[in-house]
Amino acid sequence: MRIAIVTGASSGIGQSAAVQIARRGTGVILTYHGNRSGALDTVATIEKDGGTAVALPLDTGRSETFPAFRDSVATALRATWQRDSFDHLVNNAGSSATAPFEQTDEDMFDTLMRVLLKGPYFLTQTLLPLLADRGAIVNVASNAASSAGLEPGYSAYGTMKGGLIVLTRYLAKELSARGIRVNSVSPGSTRTRIADDAFARYPDVVPTLAAKTALGRLGEPDDIGMVIAALLGADHAWITAQDIEVSGGYNL
Repeated sequence: MRIAIVTGASSGIGQSAAVQIARRGTGVILTYHGNRSGALDTVATIEKDGGTAVALPLDTGRSETFPAFRDSVATALRATWQRDSFDHLVNNAGSSATAPFEQTDEDMFDTLMRVLLKGPYFLTQTLLPLLADRGAIVNVASNAASSAGLEPGYSAYGTMKGGLIVLTRYLAKELSARGIRVNSVSPGSTRTRIADDAFARYPDVVPTLAAKTALGRLGEPDDIGMVIAALLGADHAWITAQDIEVSGGYNL
């Protein structure tokens, strides 16, 4: 059985990705930070479908904790699947904050950098000894890093996600000797709990975003989760170093 690690899988895109990956016959180690009940809900959904999953805590903004997390992963692999390695990594965990460029302070910038760019960079590096050859990595970026997704207030967030897309290409190049594929997906506006559940708090923005989307609606977590799961599979074994926008045609 193949095993995938999905970070930030207690809700939203990460939760969907974990469930969709498990439905394709892959065991899942999923992480959470501050929403343990959501992570346990993800595990329960996977187990109800006949899959196997383990939930582990992880703060992707604290790289000093990554070696201990790697040890926890190694323990879970042995105890649950009798494996010493895993096959897929989905760097999904994130946070969001917006402010006009003139009002973006260093604390906001540094927090986004630690979680969205430094976190995936050094978490991948830390886990690399456990990642099996011919595996696959998917980094969850954002169309805020592309010309189609540019919206005022996202300069810091989009900059970090743009860095993640560049990192994707470098990882694809450097890990290709081991047969490891690395791609990124760039969601558009998607109905998740990001930014402190902003869509629930400000439902009036939804029609505006839907009107700017060619397919006429807001994205749902499964719209993204199914693409992530597919990219990890054998059907897409000849795709690497690509960023795939999954936005329903935002600003098309």
